[in-house]
Amino acid sequence: MILKLKDNCYILKKKHKKMKKRDFLKSLSGLGLSVPVMGRNFERLLTEHEGVSPEALAKNEEFWGEIRSGYVLKPDYINLENGYYCITPQPTFNAFVENIKKINYHGSYYMRNDRFPENTEVRHALAKAAGCLPEEIVVTRNTTESLDTVISGYDWKPGDEAVMAVQDYGAMLDHFDLQAKRYGMVNKRISVPLNPASDEEIVEVYEKAITPKTRLLMVCHIINITGQILPIKKISDMAHKHGVDVLVDGAHAFAHFDYKISDLGCDYYGTSLHKWLSSPLGVGFLYVRKGKAKSLWPIFGDNGYADDDIRKLNHTGTPAVHTDISILNALDYLQKIGIEKKEARLRYIKEYWVSQVRDYPGILVNTPADPKRSCGIANVGIAKMKPGILGKTLLEKYKIWTVPIDGANVHGCRITPNIYTTTEELDVFVKALKELA
Repeated sequence: MILKLKDNCYILKKKHKKMKKRDFLKSLSGLGLSVPVMGRNFERLLTEHEGVSPEALAKNEEFWGEIRSGYVLKPDYINLENGYYCITPQPTFNAFVENIKKINYHGSYYMRNDRFPENTEVRHALAKAAGCLPEEIVVTRNTTESLDTVISGYDWKPGDEAVMAVQDYGAMLDHFDLQAKRYGMVNKRISVPLNPASDEEIVEVYEKAITPKTRLLMVCHIINITGQILPIKKISDMAHKHGVDVLVDGAHAFAHFDYKISDLGCDYYGTSLHKWLSSPLGVGFLYVRKGKAKSLWPIFGDNGYADDDIRKLNHTGTPAVHTDISILNALDYLQKIGIEKKEARLRYIKEYWVSQVRDYPGILVNTPADPKRSCGIANVGIAKMKPGILGKTLLEKYKIWTVPIDGANVHGCRITPNIYTTTEELDVFVKALKELA
């Protein structure tokens, strides 16, 4: 028997007149579902720059220009809005398409046989990359699903309190409001200082909101509207001294900069993988520290797992498995480049444009002045110009795509370049800001 790929279909050719059904099925399962994503040119590029430090490589426009060639980019505008969804690089996208073809070829056989071991493989790979145990992590569809699963999972009683910030993502704030309306729990919202003198100033703001009735504290690892990175370990340690659990919104942190969840000290962590990991749309993960799953109620009933098994929280019906397994390809792409190199590049290009406009008359930078307190995300506004008008003007007049933010004490456009963004594109953006100011 021979399996050959012809016109994107696997054709079975027999060496013998008869073949047992189990042998045929075994041959199909051996086709493999995680296809390589790297071409020779990509491997050559990385090999040639293997000994270069992340900081030095961050400034090498030729290197990142070659990385850019691995993306199919729309020519209509300069895309500075990768925070919602980072475009999938072509190697990962090609692997994703092949995963769709293969799963469609296997059909229900895959769903009833290979789906579960493949899911386990993905969980193990994610756990290794995130710095936690495989039994502490499950694949979800996005950050909102991950965090709302925890928020809904609490057995809230009237008068129970939760602490969060006005700069937190709206979907989670809405879900807390829903719990308050349903169970009579109380939400206390603080405002995170934009330019804190120290980590301790931020910790103190959260601590002052805690009372003996506080059960849960939600905090952003990186605030999506300003790019400010918060001291999660210090906040977690403080909250735990008061007997308060910590839920972290890591939507913009994973695969953006280097860290391990196990070093953060938090109890729960959720993120989206179609953001900075650049996976295909519709995947994220939920982390629940070992021992904490038992006290959470699942959103959907599932008696197939023990009370302390995180998988009980993950019963959402039939998932898009071709997207889930493509996480392996996205992780492979990130690993090849290296998170240290990626972080260094994102920090460099953020500082490249921010440093040119921070002290410019009429321009307001809504991101901490200390460059260590942000990575690739920043926010900028023009005095006396509403964010919506600024965003519209940047797109229509200068062909620059951004997202306006007008609330939570932040007024400007969020700027989220990616590793394919060039300094020439940022020069166009800086010139536009100065002209508007």
